[in-house]
Amino acid sequence: MPLSRKLDDRHVVFINRMFPKNIRDDKRFRFSVVLGVGGNVGDVRRRLDHLWIYLSRLSQLQRVQSGVILKNPPFGYTEQADFYNTVIEIATSLQPRALLRLLWRIENRFGRKRSFPNAPRTLDLDMIFFDNRRVNYPELSVPHPHWNGRPSVKIPLRSMHRTFRRQYENLNV
Repeated sequence: MPLSRKLDDRHVVFINRMFPKNIRDDKRFRFSVVLGVGGNVGDVRRRLDHLWIYLSRLSQLQRVQSGVILKNPPFGYTEQADFYNTVIEIATSLQPRALLRLLWRIENRFGRKRSFPNAPRTLDLDMIFFDNRRVNYPELSVPHPHWNGRPSVKIPLRSMHRTFRRQYENLNV
């Protein structure tokens, strides 16, 4: 049975058997990556559970850990339902652009439609951190340029394993 805790008038944290979760990393992959995960169309909390299971079946990556799920209001285009967001750490040997293409395929598999910026969506996957690397391509900036100003990233990130958090908390972005 999921637990919930209201943080304030606009934010609620949810905990279930998959969020937060810590899986031992067996070091098969080269890079540690933090994904921002969210959505606000349909049964998002159930979709996040399905995503967690789906990721376990992919040979290109390994799930390492997840944060709590945060219900929070939208930004940008605000005339839409609240979002459910979390972060998931994965391990992969894919380079950033190859991983981005995989993330787009996963979003499509879960029904993502790109109609306009900040539109409602079934699933949104963003690379927040890619190891300790900085990446600047037209289609991808890592660390994610707005991660530090978003409770939808910071609150779930704080719930993750402590030694991992230290790696990113002092990142000067």
